[in-house]
Amino acid sequence: MPTLTCPICRKLVRFTSRDEVPWRPFCSRQCKLVDLGRWLNEEYRISEDREDFEDGPDPDGNGPAENA
Repeated sequence: MPTLTCPICRKLVRFTSRDEVPWRPFCSRQCKLVDLGRWLNEEYRISEDREDFEDGPDPDGNGPAENA
């Protein structure tokens, strides 16, 4: 029987089909909303490579940005 661990409350959930766990990978709607709140409060971030970002187009979209 497959199991998953909720990333918020760490509860172990056992299921036989995906339909039994509508909030996966969370165990409940509450844990899903807690996770959403953390994203909205910027507690989670996706890191980016600063070197690649600096070589990108300038704010006007006219090619690489010049380093002054």
